[in-house]
Amino acid sequence: MTYLVIIIIFLSYFLLHSLMASIMVKKWIAQKWPAIMPWYRIIFNAMAVILTIPLLVIMVLYPGEALWQWHGIGFVITSGLALMAVAGFVISLRHYDLSEFWGTRQLKEHNTSVHDQESFHISPFHRYVRHPWYFFSLVIIWTRDVSTVQLLVYSLVSAYFIFGSRLEEHKLIAYHGIVYRKYQQKVAGIFPLPWKILSAKQAEDLLNEYKQ
Repeated sequence: MTYLVIIIIFLSYFLLHSLMASIMVKKWIAQKWPAIMPWYRIIFNAMAVILTIPLLVIMVLYPGEALWQWHGIGFVITSGLALMAVAGFVISLRHYDLSEFWGTRQLKEHNTSVHDQESFHISPFHRYVRHPWYFFSLVIIWTRDVSTVQLLVYSLVSAYFIFGSRLEEHKLIAYHGIVYRKYQQKVAGIFPLPWKILSAKQAEDLLNEYKQ
């Protein structure tokens, strides 16, 4: 029963999160209740956090049977990878407009647009993967000890990142056009690939093309 509850909660989260992030739903809300739009991103983020609480509670109260645990050199390696991922995540924050991400800028400026306001940019991490936050998150969760319940949750999270990133990129193409399609072709999605990496010069050229 615990597994079924987890799947139901997660699918509900995925559907609601994806719908609220879609341009179609944003346009509908903007037409019906335009006064909500400056608050939309804050509400969206708040709901995302609130809806993860049941999953975390279940994982703590009903961890299931242990499947594997890291010991010795394995623990040292996986802990090192997790720490590097956390450091990468923290460093990457410098390259995002966090006021736009959290929604405080939209509220301050009374912005009612359905489109994200952050312009196309290529940070040092974005030269290696199009979704560095997803990559760092996957490294962190899969370097932890794993029980049966955690395996289910981590698998669902991984699937969500893969499918969610594709939905997100439909919006990014709508926002940034052909330049983002070129970026997709040149850089890997979530997992770095040696043959799909942009040099600093290539990233600069692509950005200059976007600005023209």
